[in-house]
Amino acid sequence: MTVETQTSTAEGQATNNAFTLTIDDNQIAWLAVDVPNEKMNTLQAAFAEQMQGIFKQLEQKKSDIKGMVIHSLKPDNFIAGADVRMLDACQSAQEAESLGKQGQEMFNQLSALPFTVVAAIHGPCLGGGLELALACDYRVCSDDNATRLGLPEVQLGLLPGSGGTQRLPRLIGLLDSLDMILTGKQVRAKKALKLGLADACVPQTILLQAAQEFISKSKRKNKPDVKEKLMANTGFGRKVIFDQASKKANHKSRGNYPAIKAILDVIQHGLEKGMTQGLEKEAQEFGKLVMTPESRALRSIFFATTEMKKDFGTDAKPKDIISVGVLGGGLMGAGIGYVSATKANVPVRIKDVSNDGILHAMNYSYKLLSKLAQRRAITQAQLQKQMQSISGGTDFTGFSQKDMVIEAVFEDLSLKQTMVRDVQTHAKEGVIFATNTSSLPIAKIAKGAINPENVIGLHYFSPVDKMPLVEVIPHEGTSDEVIATTVKFARKQGKTAIVVKDKAGFYVNRILAPYMNEAAKVLLSGEPIEHIDEALLNFGFPVGPIALLDEVGVDIGAKITPILVEELGERFKAPDVFDTLLKDNRKGRKSGKGFYTYKGKKKDVDKSVYRLLNVSPESILSEEVIAMRCVLLMINEAVRALDDGIIASPRDGDIGAIFGIGFPPFLGGPFRYIDQIGAAKLVETMNEYTEKYGSRFAPCDGLLTRAGTGDKFYP
Repeated sequence: MTVETQTSTAEGQATNNAFTLTIDDNQIAWLAVDVPNEKMNTLQAAFAEQMQGIFKQLEQKKSDIKGMVIHSLKPDNFIAGADVRMLDACQSAQEAESLGKQGQEMFNQLSALPFTVVAAIHGPCLGGGLELALACDYRVCSDDNATRLGLPEVQLGLLPGSGGTQRLPRLIGLLDSLDMILTGKQVRAKKALKLGLADACVPQTILLQAAQEFISKSKRKNKPDVKEKLMANTGFGRKVIFDQASKKANHKSRGNYPAIKAILDVIQHGLEKGMTQGLEKEAQEFGKLVMTPESRALRSIFFATTEMKKDFGTDAKPKDIISVGVLGGGLMGAGIGYVSATKANVPVRIKDVSNDGILHAMNYSYKLLSKLAQRRAITQAQLQKQMQSISGGTDFTGFSQKDMVIEAVFEDLSLKQTMVRDVQTHAKEGVIFATNTSSLPIAKIAKGAINPENVIGLHYFSPVDKMPLVEVIPHEGTSDEVIATTVKFARKQGKTAIVVKDKAGFYVNRILAPYMNEAAKVLLSGEPIEHIDEALLNFGFPVGPIALLDEVGVDIGAKITPILVEELGERFKAPDVFDTLLKDNRKGRKSGKGFYTYKGKKKDVDKSVYRLLNVSPESILSEEVIAMRCVLLMINEAVRALDDGIIASPRDGDIGAIFGIGFPPFLGGPFRYIDQIGAAKLVETMNEYTEKYGSRFAPCDGLLTRAGTGDKFYP
């Protein structure tokens, strides 16, 4: 290959360009993407000028060019999307709309080139990256597991703004494109090939060669399949599809995400009025969505999680964890073993008191891996390799090689203290002992340890393979290196970690308890179970509080409450519900009944629980009042936790609430929610609720102070 020409915005500045154009001896143009000083390729507004330079050169040499391949010089990504920071800089919907139009114009020019253009894709090809690829004639993907294609804009409260809403339906059909755009889901290369999104799926080693072979093909004209044509190309068929999609999406989003309606409107408009009008509406709606509070909140989560990847909770340098032991083969231990082996990719040894416990843990991982194999997300060989990295036994064999041992036994203080001593006796010197406890003080668990500085809390949420959060809880004597190492390993397990202080309830359970207690009080006042859960679902939580209590386990709630009351006071006292339910063997889903009865995945309100609690159900309160009664207590406690130093920042508090409890993401977390409402307005509302429902709604000192000064949690 010989270099024919290179882009530059100004003489001597070629090295600052994200795009480099070369033309080889076979008259094939190669457009390489490599954003300077960034690990990932992301599209930025400044690149529009660079691309204009590219188009000018292509125009000058079009008679000599047979075709063009677009590829990335990054080793592990194609283009991961647009740079979200440029959206935050927008001051108006018009400014954001112009960004969308700029992207549309660039990709329209790419699509209009007189020769065949092929995207050679390895690694993430998301958002604006996929919109660029959609403007090409063909897409050739590597079959690597890292290669994922998707339009995830909806997860930021947006829609694809550079042609994605118009090109994807025309390429793969309406049904599949709605599924991708409304959920933001990413598909692997083989799935993309099946959908018609990719034209070939090949080993990475021959990716550029395979892409080059498509140059000989003529420019592509998309032809949807017969079934799709019959449905989507008629007014009635389209109406059926859009009505069903709207119904399904709104059932999940509860009308809290304006991007859902905008996506449906824009796609429908484009199919009915044509590409040009579709693109115009796409840019308009994109501009409006950028300025919504929902998108701002969702973007704040994106920025927070990105920022947290560089934060280890301390300035100490973390060590690498090469091998892990897990104590306990129950639900939590099995889940911890699974994410350690499959996400962190370290060998795992599980110890349990019985062989049945080991078998349970091994079977747990096997079932999850088998589901992935059935979906062809992994091969049978990969399944076997993963299973070979998990072993178990009833003694400490193999623990002398472990860098970290994660304990997940019963919530019994003396048992956990024994586990610490046993591990520090049988394991190698310096081993980190991480205890998965939801209620016991880490300092007490570390008491009597040979090396208390190596003991730390690592609180997972159930089910471990799905819940994204862990709380890392050092006691006062935990070393900084252990904190940093634990945070780093939790990230390797695929978790978002927040470092919290060793106080009752830590952070998540501390703010969850008042919320759950209030839901129980509302129930005892006579409100039906489904009305309470529906109110919080409509507020934006993924699960209602009564259903959540069943999922967590009534017995767990009963254990945590006395600890909170003892250390933090009477405001944590729960109504007399837990003991009544437990006496009737109602632990929740785990025992087949709680407030609901469970048969497989199906659940129904168990109306006999009303008699048990001496309640005559009647819906009197509005959904808004029920939701606010629960939420006000949660956010009040979140402010106390911040001011008590339980969490280091509002950012950690927001991420902890969203990822640990499911606080509505479109509200940005408790602290962004308070900023949005205004502390003064919130105090006014809480005073009203105090008069109606009791002193527990009195705003805490931190809220009163901020209401007086006008200070915000996020300046």
